[in-house]
Amino acid sequence: MRFVETEVAGVIVVEPDIHRDGRGFFLETFHAAKYAAAGIPATFVQDNHSASARGTLRGLHMQILQPQGKLVRVTAGEIWDVALDVRPDSPTFMHWTASTLSAETFRQLYIPPGCAHGFCVMTDLAEVQYKCTELYDPEDEIGIAWNDPAAAISWPVTDPLLSARDRANPSLRDALAVVAERRAGVLRT
Repeated sequence: MRFVETEVAGVIVVEPDIHRDGRGFFLETFHAAKYAAAGIPATFVQDNHSASARGTLRGLHMQILQPQGKLVRVTAGEIWDVALDVRPDSPTFMHWTASTLSAETFRQLYIPPGCAHGFCVMTDLAEVQYKCTELYDPEDEIGIAWNDPAAAISWPVTDPLLSARDRANPSLRDALAVVAERRAGVLRT
C-alpha cells in the first residue's frame, strides 16, 4: 500500500495493494494503524454512498464549525475528485488538487478537515463511497461555486449536471466570508 502526498497539505492519495487471481480480487480498503501512520485519522464516524450519472458534478462542499475529513473511493465507474484548500492558516491555502478515482484502480483520496470537496463523474454511472471524520450537519454546510475563477479549478466538464443547491453556491470569496463570520461568532460566545 502506498500513500502519496499531493501538492495540497494533508491531501493524500492511497494506492492499495490489489491481489487478483482467477477468482477475482482482494484488497484492504481501510486499516486503522497503516492509515494513521500515513497521517490519515483512524476515527471515522459516518460512511456515505452516492450514485451519479455521467457529467454530474457534486460540490464544492464543506462544513464550517465541524469540518469533515473524508476518505473517498469509487466502487463503480470513475470520477475526477477535487480538494480545495480553504484553511487560512495552511501553506497551500487557495490551492487545489485532483485525482482520478475509479473502481478499476481502487485508488482513494483523503481530504483533511477544512478543505472543500467536489467531484465530477466521468463514466455513465459512478458510485462513490466515503468515510467522514465528523457527522454531517446540514446547518453547518456551505458550498462554493464549482466554476469560480478565484479557485481556477480545471474541471474536465464545461456544462455539468448540478443540483439546485450547487447551482446556487456562493463565490469562493463570499463563502470564505461566511466561514470567517460563523467561526468568529463561535469564538465570541
